[in-house]
Amino acid sequence: MRIGLPLQYGGDVRAAADQVRDLEAAGLDVVWVAEAYGFDGVSLLGYLAATTERVGLGSAILNVYSRTPALLAQVAAGLDMVSSGRFELGLGASGPQVIEGWHGVAYKQPVTRTRETVALVRRMLARDEIIHDGKVFTLPLPPEQGTGLGKPLKMLAHPVRPRVPIHVAALGENNVAMTAEVADGWLPIFYLPERAHEVWGEPLAAGRAKRDDGLGQLDIIAGGALAIAEGEQRRQLLDGLRHIYALYIGGMGAKGRNFYNDLAVRYGYGDVAATVQDLYLDKRKDEAAALVPDELLELTNLVGSPGFIQERIAAYRETGVTTLNVTPLGDAPALIGQVKAWAS
Repeated sequence: MRIGLPLQYGGDVRAAADQVRDLEAAGLDVVWVAEAYGFDGVSLLGYLAATTERVGLGSAILNVYSRTPALLAQVAAGLDMVSSGRFELGLGASGPQVIEGWHGVAYKQPVTRTRETVALVRRMLARDEIIHDGKVFTLPLPPEQGTGLGKPLKMLAHPVRPRVPIHVAALGENNVAMTAEVADGWLPIFYLPERAHEVWGEPLAAGRAKRDDGLGQLDIIAGGALAIAEGEQRRQLLDGLRHIYALYIGGMGAKGRNFYNDLAVRYGYGDVAATVQDLYLDKRKDEAAALVPDELLELTNLVGSPGFIQERIAAYRETGVTTLNVTPLGDAPALIGQVKAWAS
């Protein structure tokens, strides 16, 4: 089981990136860089490539709307080159608030767009000459849509690796099934091992039934906050996560179009999820946070006694998690070293 870490993208991002060197020495296997609508992820990944030596470098995620498949392939090839073959491309559809609000692009056909993007990026990295007639992308562009001068091209550069791992962030059933079919890895959020089979078992099985043997095992990348704590200290640390959960369940999307709220409903927290969303959208954020279920916080994170954390690692492993993604709360190098030992 690999140990991963999502890089902090609020506050002093440079300092967080510089700490990765210490975490690399402690045994960290891969660091993930988000983008959202803050700093771009590619610049930070390039910085990390220059300041680290061994740790894997992943995007989690670059959305499939603001960059074309060709640009994503060039980014993957470039980051893989400057990192000497350590890059992993994490993609996702993001959501309509960011895609339409920040990028000004219509949020259409997210699953189909992601599927075609994965296929095109793979072909481009393999230096295929690209001719593609899809439901979302047509390459070269048809003459009636442009000048008529476009021609099939292949990547000018020779990538370090003709195949870079491609992971997809997915929560909905169709997206998860597509991910299990075509991606190297899956990046879920708020992964609750005890409910994973009930919520995602069928779409994962459907996707794996169509999966090419050459892709190998699906890398499931999941986890949560990490801290060794008991009693009142544990309660305070878990309470400190409430506002993050309330933001996602209540504020990351409109009513009827919030993927994280939908997930909470599928986990069995429907009534609470609805109330959290109502309160959050009414700007009563503290009240919304107070209602986030204790069980959800406890079972989607690794905060507790050493024995409890080892039990949670086993629970993740039993449901197929192959990369344990953790956010240390405390002495990060020491926590990474300890969880690495427990997970090995």
